[in-house]
Amino acid sequence: MNFDEIIDRRNTFSSKWDNMEAYGGVSPDVGIPMWVADMDFRAADVLQDAMRNLLERANYGYFTGENEMKEATAWWMKERHGWTVDPDHMSSTAGLGHAIALILETYTNPGDEVIIFSPVYHEFAYKIKLNKRVVHEAPLVIRDGVYHMDMDALEAGLTGKERMMLISSPHNPAGRIWTPEELRQLAEFCRCHDLFMVCDEIHHDLVYPGQSFTSFLNAAPDAAGYSFILTAASKTFNTAGARLGTVTIPNDHLRQRFRQALLEHQTQPNLLGVELTRAAYSPGGAEWVDALVSYIDRNHRLFLDGIGQIPALKAMPMQSTYLAWVNFADTGMEMSEVLRRIHEDARVVPSIGTGFGIGGESFLRFNIGTPRARVAEAVERLQTAFADLQ
Repeated sequence: MNFDEIIDRRNTFSSKWDNMEAYGGVSPDVGIPMWVADMDFRAADVLQDAMRNLLERANYGYFTGENEMKEATAWWMKERHGWTVDPDHMSSTAGLGHAIALILETYTNPGDEVIIFSPVYHEFAYKIKLNKRVVHEAPLVIRDGVYHMDMDALEAGLTGKERMMLISSPHNPAGRIWTPEELRQLAEFCRCHDLFMVCDEIHHDLVYPGQSFTSFLNAAPDAAGYSFILTAASKTFNTAGARLGTVTIPNDHLRQRFRQALLEHQTQPNLLGVELTRAAYSPGGAEWVDALVSYIDRNHRLFLDGIGQIPALKAMPMQSTYLAWVNFADTGMEMSEVLRRIHEDARVVPSIGTGFGIGGESFLRFNIGTPRARVAEAVERLQTAFADLQ
């Protein structure tokens, strides 16, 4: 668990590193990538052991083990989140992006509106548009420095074409943990307006000490009849390349429809994803996650303290995730100049906030899931790039 180890990911087909220059114009030889949401740490020992066992078997043919993976997932949800879930309610998908797309295709029609709370993970809007559905953005409002959902404004702006709500819990990009009361309000809103609820909980393990995450169905168990809960080991254990996610659907009829859609698309879990997920959701995996969260908590405090020393920059308080959300509005600069300084002067590449929808125009998202020395270097570079503000 040496999270300080610097691993050279250049020229390893890493999207985060090898696509950095195409995205931000900064070479990976000199730059610090803080955009794609994956981490730069060595994989947990339990994952490496699982891969060694797979290699020793020396066979990659048809396989079993999905049921055992679902049981391990149910154990994890109960032990780590206090959520009692029936493994029979779970279905496997090729990642959660695939899950969202298939849910949209199965339960909505072209032209239907899907509510998202912006700014939010850019893939939400992308998947909605890709499936010829309409994005209904409900802008988050900032109170006391953090995001809140404006349910009155959402209510007033309804068109009658809404069919589904899609939320990020905890919230990406701001690391906000929605309270049980807020989740119950969303559940009631969906019930009153006959909406499906799709709750993406992929960041639920990355919660800082002193904070508490509540799974949607623990907060609103009565919403089980119209809810889809999305979970995966991929964000927690950095296994996105394995392309495996879990959709939990308590309602029998909705679950049958989803499994029929999986059957028609001939979508099945892959061997690597099943092996890694089963290994991750274990006592050894839990020990690794506890150490990881402690480490990125210190990273987040280092980064926010450093950003706080640059006048006019405002980083939102973080309760979870390894994604920091920083507002550059008070610099008085055009975002083109902000990005020039960050890319050319600091040689840092964050995610650009406009991609997260309404409200993201003056923000950038910084990935701090990397060795602390690299976070400290990024802070120093940013402070130098904006030294004139000081």
